[in-house]
Amino acid sequence: MANLNARLDSIIPKIKEEKFIDGRGLGNEISFYVFDYEAKDELIVRDYVKHIKKEFNYEGTDRSIIEFDLYKMLIEITKEKRIFDRVFDMEEHQGKDALFRAMTAFAKPEVFVQKIKEQLDDHNVVFLTGIGKVYPFVRSHNILNNLQEVLDKTPVVMFFPGTYDGQSLQLFSKFKDDNYYRAFRLVD
Repeated sequence: MANLNARLDSIIPKIKEEKFIDGRGLGNEISFYVFDYEAKDELIVRDYVKHIKKEFNYEGTDRSIIEFDLYKMLIEITKEKRIFDRVFDMEEHQGKDALFRAMTAFAKPEVFVQKIKEQLDDHNVVFLTGIGKVYPFVRSHNILNNLQEVLDKTPVVMFFPGTYDGQSLQLFSKFKDDNYYRAFRLVD
């Protein structure tokens, strides 16, 4: 991967481009983007996401960014389902396999997509973060697949701790998440 700082510095100009909001190309492809980076750079990328949001946080901007941290959303969902307090006991007494089955039973992509849809309001750019923190309970390609039916006109940028070659996602550059062909690399 090219220099991380140079790639990060390319994000704001990319978001300012008209074709970023309008959609990409003549085929009316959905505007889904992946910014991939090495997992060791997670904290740098998190700080830069805050910087990007501040850059567009002023009156009169035509870009309104909302961030969805999938891990924070998962915590919210466990609290709403009133199982947050039981999660830790479950892992301790029944093991991580039982915890995995329980979490994936209610942490379905549709639940996340519904929450995103409800909170979108007048924002016209979506950032997805927390991808590595929520693994293996939530898989990023499932979220993207479900989001494309809801956010077909809203650009989505997924900050992905791993590699994306334009066809497949590899979380932490080790675990193949799945093939996903509908997103573009935000910055090469």
